[in-house]
Amino acid sequence: MDRYLSPEQAKRFYDRLGSRQDWQGFYENPAINELVAHAAFDSARSVFEFGCGTGSLAARLLQHLLPADARYVGLDISDTMVSLAQERLKPWSDRAHIRQSDGSPRILEPDRSFDRFVSTYVFDLLAPDFIDQLLSEAHRVLLPGGKLCLVSMTFGTSAFSRAVCWGWQPLWRLRPGIVGGCHPIELSGYLRSEWWKPNHQTKVTSWGISSEVLIASARKMEDSADN
Repeated sequence: MDRYLSPEQAKRFYDRLGSRQDWQGFYENPAINELVAHAAFDSARSVFEFGCGTGSLAARLLQHLLPADARYVGLDISDTMVSLAQERLKPWSDRAHIRQSDGSPRILEPDRSFDRFVSTYVFDLLAPDFIDQLLSEAHRVLLPGGKLCLVSMTFGTSAFSRAVCWGWQPLWRLRPGIVGGCHPIELSGYLRSEWWKPNHQTKVTSWGISSEVLIASARKMEDSADN
């Protein structure tokens, strides 16, 4: 049995979930706060978000953190999420744009066109080969020195969080749709050293659920050749 949701299955699940996705903030927000604290969004000129959901993080960035002329592009596979994000980001419609994903890791943006690539609680839905392809696309669209900014569910760091993880894994193996396809992963294990220079990596646990926060800079190709 394939444990990973197909793009069609993921789309159906998140179309049904809709605005209830924001209810997951009770365990997601502490890790996202950690990401925001270390990603230097106040100096970003262009942000791409893979899996923008309801647009809650985008609205936070545009309202409080990004420079007034910074642009934002968000991508999501769910019709419902695209609609919700577009509505939420109407105050910034001149510089914030939401697009529909075709379910592939392909990103229809020019090379070196963003200085932040953001994705929160999406990589933990994806199959390993999809993650590898998506990280290749992230490296392509980022400017040299641009930041990869990721958060995902990860393995527990305490007795209680390890117990939560131990209970979560069988559900995902048996019926991944029950947990929306999410499962604990180690983000740092996917970074290719010739492409990425780690800047910040930590784990945050809230309500027994552990999340990995990872920020890395895109290496220049000549830097990659030297290492």
